[in-house]
Amino acid sequence: MTQTTSIRVLLADDHAIVRKGIREFLEEDGEIVVVAEASDGVEAVCLAGEQRPAVAVLDIQMPRMTGIEATRQIKAAYPHVRVLILTAYEDDPYIFALLRAGADGYILKSADPDELVRAVKATAAGGTVLSPDIAAKVVAQMTSGMPAAAQEQVEPLSDRELDVLRLVAQGLTNKAIGVTLNISDRTVQGHLASIYGKLGVSSRTEAVTTALKLGWIVLEDK
Repeated sequence: MTQTTSIRVLLADDHAIVRKGIREFLEEDGEIVVVAEASDGVEAVCLAGEQRPAVAVLDIQMPRMTGIEATRQIKAAYPHVRVLILTAYEDDPYIFALLRAGADGYILKSADPDELVRAVKATAAGGTVLSPDIAAKVVAQMTSGMPAAAQEQVEPLSDRELDVLRLVAQGLTNKAIGVTLNISDRTVQGHLASIYGKLGVSSRTEAVTTALKLGWIVLEDK
């Protein structure tokens, strides 16, 4: 019988009770294992290097180093570690600072346990995860912030590239996108490279947020 590989998670939050509850929610799924816990940002960065988890689940406000700086350092030193922000903060400055720092997802602690589990799995699989409340803020902020002249300078995406980007926005992996569109993984990668070049970005999250800003795609509630 084939054994499913567990998703290794690093959990960082300065409240032990919160960490305990989140850990229980995640490990009840059976496909996720919390390999380390950190009580501050400095410890989170160190443990990311030691444990090399698939996903680091970080809070924003932590002692010694914020989740924003921890995200920046983890993504710079260990780019294969995916970062999912799980926080009570939904203020615009935090959201955009974390996206700029390289966060792969951002959901609120008000999310139900099933949503959290799905977010961890989608993040581990290479997807971009934004909770509906956060996505709405991203759309509102970004669509109001780009002058028409700037929009005209961006090279338009092809219909197929838009198809790929819409599926990226839904959190699908390259493999899942290929199956959905009946194309190969390599072709999906080629479309993503073209999308990044046209939009002047270097990650899935940046591509999605830029396309939202341009009004080229919308995020659908699931």
